[in-house]
Amino acid sequence: MPTQASPEQIQAVIEGRHCDPFSILGPHENEIRAWLPATQTASVVIGDRSIEMELAHPAGFFVAEVENAPRNYRLRSGGYEFDDPYRFPPLLTPFELYLHAEGTNHESYRTLGAHLMEVEGVAGVRFAVWAPNAEVVSVIGDFNRWDRRFHPMRLREGGVWEIFVPGLGEGANYKYSVLSRDGQERQKADPYAFYAEVPPKTASRVWRLSNYAWRDEEWMRSRAQRQWLREPISIYEVHLESWMRGPGNSLLSYRELARRLVEYVRRMGYTHVELLPVMEHPFSGSWGYQVTGYYAPTSRFGSPDDFRYFIDECHQAGIGVILDWVPGHFPRDAHGLYRFDGTACYEHEDPRQGEHRQWGTMVFNYGRNEVKTFLLSNALYWLREFHADGLRVDAVASMLYLDSARQPGEWIPNRYGGKENLEALDFLRRFNELAHREPGAVTIAEESTSWPGVSRPTYLNGLGFTMKWNMGWMHDMLHYFSLDPIFRKYHQNNITFSLLYAFSENFVLPVSHDEVVHLKRSLLSKMPGDEWRRFANARAFLGYMFGHPGKKLLFMGCDIGQTEEWNHDESLPWHLLEWPVHHRFQTFVQELNWLYRREASLHQVDDDYAGFEWIDFRDAESSVISFVRYARDRGDFLVFACNFTPVVRYDYRIGVPREGFYREIFNSDAEMFGGSNAGNAGGVTAQPLASHGRPASISITLPPLGVVVFKPAAGQATPV
Repeated sequence: MPTQASPEQIQAVIEGRHCDPFSILGPHENEIRAWLPATQTASVVIGDRSIEMELAHPAGFFVAEVENAPRNYRLRSGGYEFDDPYRFPPLLTPFELYLHAEGTNHESYRTLGAHLMEVEGVAGVRFAVWAPNAEVVSVIGDFNRWDRRFHPMRLREGGVWEIFVPGLGEGANYKYSVLSRDGQERQKADPYAFYAEVPPKTASRVWRLSNYAWRDEEWMRSRAQRQWLREPISIYEVHLESWMRGPGNSLLSYRELARRLVEYVRRMGYTHVELLPVMEHPFSGSWGYQVTGYYAPTSRFGSPDDFRYFIDECHQAGIGVILDWVPGHFPRDAHGLYRFDGTACYEHEDPRQGEHRQWGTMVFNYGRNEVKTFLLSNALYWLREFHADGLRVDAVASMLYLDSARQPGEWIPNRYGGKENLEALDFLRRFNELAHREPGAVTIAEESTSWPGVSRPTYLNGLGFTMKWNMGWMHDMLHYFSLDPIFRKYHQNNITFSLLYAFSENFVLPVSHDEVVHLKRSLLSKMPGDEWRRFANARAFLGYMFGHPGKKLLFMGCDIGQTEEWNHDESLPWHLLEWPVHHRFQTFVQELNWLYRREASLHQVDDDYAGFEWIDFRDAESSVISFVRYARDRGDFLVFACNFTPVVRYDYRIGVPREGFYREIFNSDAEMFGGSNAGNAGGVTAQPLASHGRPASISITLPPLGVVVFKPAAGQATPV
């Protein structure tokens, strides 16, 4: 260590451009040096002694001669006594830094970021940030007047900068001032921040992970034993900002949502709630999909502990929580990850790899170890620290294909000349392997192509997701139901084609937020005809959806018959429920959910042909289909008959697995749901009259634009 700082070094400290401030400031052999801007007098306090410091530069650079300068001193200035950040040793261990650089620290949020801790008996905050190509990184905040000259950080191995700032407490606002090698300063939010200011403000906030006392032990214990693929999963997809608002269009808090939303989801019979991204984002119009704070639940609704309370309340009500997660891209906001240290840290330098032009966002560099550990740790963070039950991964197709949304010449082939993103493939497989180590956790892919094995294990060369959204089913069905019923007979394959591939993946059948915005119309408004027919069509669509193999997802507003497109800037139109037709439609969805949960044949065998058999899909002229759904016990089954025209069909005969009495347990045309009440008076008896290749058959009344469900009476023989 030098025994005396040179004028050039002092000047560099004063100007905030010294890349190694710990080599100048703090204790050095027989000197203690301090940088106290705009201060004229200062002293060093060692035990009972007070040693006046010499003002070596009028800007506030002080030196005190102290033989064998100790580390356990304090500084005094202007009547205040305080600890010097530059007297503390490095805090991150070489092993932690090695794991970060290797990409194998899967809890890197415990290493990087802002952490309240005590060092040598002094309370404060340890800051650490990865900026490998920066010239100088300083922590700035309210505590130092946002002046980068006060707290320049120490550079450690692997491009990690750290500093311990004594005296700071929870809630302190901060950012990193990153001086790049081209001389530009960027003020960046902490990539690992646990909390942030309420947008449009963009500072990070110091927060402790260990504040909240969980009360969901029973849920977490039972979740570990659940076999979700064999159980009912009916997901209510929610955008928290617009589900419901308070007076004056104000936002509800996490704790208010924990009362109102949880009660609604429980009453309606949904098993899970899926939240559009709650990670901090600056622009509400992105719906959360352009994330700047991957580790911070948005402060729009409260603190991280308030969000934990929301999840806790869901669990105590028996409701699972799935979070939308966005590892595919990030925005260009100046305070975010974009060109974090003046270079492409988190993205690729080449725009043919690092830019997603369709969305105006940046693509993560999955081949960089520090980026992988950032994202993998983030996934585990939400599963472990917030008890999330699953992660739905957004835009997987954009990650898998190098040419996604690119024209020829706008992308770079992989090392084999193909268009597959090999680094992203490795990342997704590793993500799924780690996520499934969390007991009972699920992962769901929004993957819109025919990539094989998305929900197959990685050891079988799959991607390893638990489930995949069935985007093809969604598009086919919504197209079919948008047609006037007179033309549906020409499009029968739209409603039957999905059964050719229904068991190639573990599917979720979604009616998502993407389908009710951008001039696509609301679910109800997609349906043709007058008001009665639109509601009948919507009931028939959902009735078939819940009979079709696959887990279910319905976006908020669809279950009350919302007439206008979803608007993220205002509450759902709950006033519609004052009208009987909307209230009855809501009752229909509620009863459909509980039917789905109650009947094992609707959810136990979603991934194999053993759970489904066509009775008849050939009656295109009448736009009628019929099928059987089986539970694992083949004696437990339901018969579905669907009429997708507004014509009542009397004495319509379909084959069934066995003779006996069949109760009509559900009718989408019931008066209580807003229908015409055409039906089968509680049930029908199957006669030993063969039909559709089956030994028995029933003659039924098919209601207009209706779905009827029959269940054989208990105690009858197993079907042939």
